[in-house]
Amino acid sequence: MDTKQAKLLTVIHAAVLHFPATQRISWIVLTLFLWMLCAPGFTMGQNSLVITPTGNEPKGFAHVFSRKVDVFGVSVFATHDTQDKKLLHAANVLAQYLDNDADGTPDNKPVLKALKEHHGAVVMFATEQTAMRVDIHQHIPEGVWDRMVLVGLFGEETHPGGAADGVFDATYEEVLHLITSAGYAHAYPRIFGEKRGTKIANAMDKARGGHFNKVPAAYPRKAWYTYYDQTCDYRCQITEYIYWGITSLLGAQDFPNRLEEISEEWRWNTPAKVKSGDPDLYALLSDPKYSFPTKLPDGKYEPQVPSTSSSANDQLR
Repeated sequence: MDTKQAKLLTVIHAAVLHFPATQRISWIVLTLFLWMLCAPGFTMGQNSLVITPTGNEPKGFAHVFSRKVDVFGVSVFATHDTQDKKLLHAANVLAQYLDNDADGTPDNKPVLKALKEHHGAVVMFATEQTAMRVDIHQHIPEGVWDRMVLVGLFGEETHPGGAADGVFDATYEEVLHLITSAGYAHAYPRIFGEKRGTKIANAMDKARGGHFNKVPAAYPRKAWYTYYDQTCDYRCQITEYIYWGITSLLGAQDFPNRLEEISEEWRWNTPAKVKSGDPDLYALLSDPKYSFPTKLPDGKYEPQVPSTSSSANDQLR
């Protein structure tokens, strides 16, 4: 709390003493609320997710992305031809990843802080084809784009409830990439940093059957994580590895025919397989101090947020 905030509370406290006793409780409640706002690390709860027009910040974004949804201060932007239901689904999944217990506040505040400091955001296009036709830098200054951590998501790959039809919802992947790359990697650089020598990197090296700066022509037969995309460097490989681990623990990879689709890249598609096949990864992702999600988002974020007045009155009893 800074000096101005402290003075404000002192003035309020002095004023309350001059009120009749019947009015003091209301002022005490107000004081408690203001104290909470001033407290270090306080984060306002997220009550609802609403589509709003993209404003003037970041510079130039409004020329490409007409709408957005803010989730705990992290934005999901979308082009005009991206369906509202797809935009809201992505925002709800982001909210559920960040607030997995649905109490209205993010489960891991250092991760949220890192996401904001590194200007993390999701950008949505209706299709990959339409995205390729957009000249981003014609409208958005390169400096603005480069200082942000962005992940792209296409409406055509966003499938709410897709597992029931045997279709994977890419929202689970792309939104999680943002949270781990812009959030966890910076909040816990020695543990989840996307570089050689961190705990997540060491676990990945085991999963790949050794350390490879570049994608090898062939992975060792003992490997269970074998991503052959030549454009995916070592940092990118870590991003993908942690995604496979988290979504497998949450059950997102466990539906008919899914293992056959992904087995060339990832073998352990269920919680039991991750626990027995990759114990180092399991230990990191199940450690409660990191507050990873334990329930798979369903795209329906419904926070149970107690009213401010009730919370304050409880403290007075």
